[in-house]
Amino acid sequence: MVVFTRTILNAVPAGVSPQRDLDPLKSDIEYLGDIIGGARSHLPSMQHRIKRIFDIVCASIALLLLSPVILAAAVLIKIESNGPVFFMQERIGINRRRGDRRGNPAGDGLPSCERRRSDRRKEINAGKPFSIYKLRTMRTDAEKEGPALSCKGDPRITRVGSFMRRARIDEIPQFINVIRGDMSIIGPRPERSFYINMVRQDIPEFPLRLRVKPGITGLAQVENGYANTVDEMADKLFYDLKYISEFSLLQELKILFKTVFVVVSGKGAC
Repeated sequence: MVVFTRTILNAVPAGVSPQRDLDPLKSDIEYLGDIIGGARSHLPSMQHRIKRIFDIVCASIALLLLSPVILAAAVLIKIESNGPVFFMQERIGINRRRGDRRGNPAGDGLPSCERRRSDRRKEINAGKPFSIYKLRTMRTDAEKEGPALSCKGDPRITRVGSFMRRARIDEIPQFINVIRGDMSIIGPRPERSFYINMVRQDIPEFPLRLRVKPGITGLAQVENGYANTVDEMADKLFYDLKYISEFSLLQELKILFKTVFVVVSGKGAC
């Protein structure tokens, strides 16, 4: 597991609000977790509506324009191996419940810092499960021995699947999830409950990623690529929480432009 160290507030003149350098360190994850956990909503209503309209319009256009690509990929998948063309798997989506992470039950007798640590570990609510759609890139028996993250050179990945992963073609069916409302185009990657439960044992802020809809692309994806290990999933949490706490439509546009570069360059694919 990555060892996290603490950062300190920047030295500032008297009367000026202190600022914190945000680096992927545990102290900063806790800091962002406090911001997100204490907020009632992270997307202003108007921006939320604009984001949803953008998702529906772009996902519909993308499916229409990329349908020939899906058809060609389906043919190649069937030629190379037996099994279904599409791959469906349960992922965990947005958690619409809101808890007060700073609440103080009467008579608990705990210092505020200890209470916040306790709250972060207890107030973990599961998000809404949904079935994610992808083009199959692995053998049909890829997880016969249980859940396992993919990595470079993974023997479970087919030759056609390897190409589709590099070009992100396998992600195209997720636009269906966007139209259905399970996902957004931009947001944290949707994870499986198995890994959420695993990572949150060490980092209780991990489920805070569920405060917004998961996305096909996002800040963590363009900055860090795919997570090939549980430790890397923890590293990417900083970027997910930063995205949520600093949400703006301008940030959405920046992530879209970075996504185009990532897709063209093949950065972070496995």
